[in-house]
Amino acid sequence: MNKKLKELESAIKYSFKDKTLLHQALTHKSFSNISNNEKLEFLGDRVLGLIISKKLLDKYPNEKEGTIDKKFANLVNKNTCANIAKKLNIKKYVYIGSSNKNLDRSADKIVSDTLEAVVGAIYLDGGIKASEGFILNFWESYLDKSIITLIDSKTKLQEYSLKKFKKLPKYTFFKKSGPQHKPLFKTEVEIPESKKIFGIGTSKKNAQQNAAAKLLKILNV
Repeated sequence: MNKKLKELESAIKYSFKDKTLLHQALTHKSFSNISNNEKLEFLGDRVLGLIISKKLLDKYPNEKEGTIDKKFANLVNKNTCANIAKKLNIKKYVYIGSSNKNLDRSADKIVSDTLEAVVGAIYLDGGIKASEGFILNFWESYLDKSIITLIDSKTKLQEYSLKKFKKLPKYTFFKKSGPQHKPLFKTEVEIPESKKIFGIGTSKKNAQQNAAAKLLKILNV
């Protein structure tokens, strides 16, 4: 087997019975339009959600559903997955098409998607127990930190607007700019009696969070 794949198996502490599953999990669609990691990523995302959901219910039996949901969102989002992928140096193992020169193999979305594909591959190769072992090992420190619930800016602004005006914040997508592999999104947000505030980010969601954070600061909330 490829030396790099052996290195990755050592890093993730799991040895595949079917090595082709790991190879597929590491194959970006730019490398192969037919056999790539998109379906494994889809599966891995669901497996990750299931394992983390169950762990949170076990860990916080007395917490309300809304609080657990916020913890869950922080644990399975792309930022957390990208951070774990970087610790595992996933970018070193990703297969990316040479013709796609503008594609950065270290981009957060690529490595986080690849990590989810690895989760899916482990599930197909070793079942739910193997997946659970991998996830609880590498998400352990994030689960420990989840005792502190951080309310994100969009949620905080929504709660403020509903309480004061009985209306939701209004987000309007403004524009997308930058290169294809590193786009920037610009979005505006407003609530009753406020100005329109612009936010930018590497995704529409990040731009909305940025705009909400700016508006909260102006409102001194």
